Amino acid sequence: MAETRQQGERIQKVLAQAGLGSRREIERWVAQGRVSINGDVVGLGAHIIPSDIVRVDGKQVRLESALDQDYRVIVYSKPEGVICSRSDPEGRKTVFENLPKLKGQRWISVGRLDINTSGLLILTTDGELANRLMHPSYEVDREYAVRIRGSVDDGMIERLKTGVLLDDGLAKFTDIQASGGDATNHWFHVVLMEGKNREVRRLWESQGAQVSRLKRVRYGCIFLPSRLKVGAWEELNNKEINELRALVGLSAIRLKKRDPKVNKDDVRRQRRAYNTNRTASSRSAARTPSKGPSQKGR
Repeated sequence: MAETRQQGERIQKVLAQAGLGSRREIERWVAQGRVSINGDVVGLGAHIIPSDIVRVDGKQVRLESALDQDYRVIVYSKPEGVICSRSDPEGRKTVFENLPKLKGQRWISVGRLDINTSGLLILTTDGELANRLMHPSYEVDREYAVRIRGSVDDGMIERLKTGVLLDDGLAKFTDIQASGGDATNHWFHVVLMEGKNREVRRLWESQGAQVSRLKRVRYGCIFLPSRLKVGAWEELNNKEINELRALVGLSAIRLKKRDPKVNKDDVRRQRRAYNTNRTASSRSAARTPSKGPSQKGR
């Protein structure tokens, strides 16, 4: 049994993949004696095998998906008016309602978009990948298309790139590029290296500018595909997932072949999701000016 256990995965890696937290956080939990395997409190470096019962703070955690290493990553074109929480006491629609169904796993959202922001949202079953993509230390950049109502001068642009002191600290855009517009509305593509709450809007508002539309178009090396309808999702392939993993220092993986029946079920859900959001897509297209932001495809 000892030899079999040594062939298992380290406990901090498995718990991170299950989405419980980052490896560093879980290492602290282990050091604090909060993690047990089969009733015994374990230390750093402990290994886990599929038959083990793992508890954190006395509560059993499901680890089948993490041990099986069934990695999945999807890109989702979030509509306006939809929230990124799993549930909402006010009954508003959430992004999780139309995602592919999972067995023994859960979708983890890589960052959030507020209710009035549309565009690219990445979701994955890999907790460690999600945590790294969101952690400021990995400096994964995010790109947004933003429509500003009113005038924008060179001094404003320079201040936004140099840095503005907001309530929660210094913030800035690492890049700002004009991308069309008319006399009253101007489109820009802006890039951030972190994801503070409503940061894009707050930065522009600090200069007295009004954001009338906001759409995320890129997260790291992943662009929002131009072919992806509003409210629809698309699964990343092995190459794309490994590019995303390499961005945050994770090793490459080889995906397992999925059951074709599962894929067919996902396609049916995809069609239902698209039909549900056709109205939102039409409204979005009607509001977009002819000289709006360009959108790159993968």
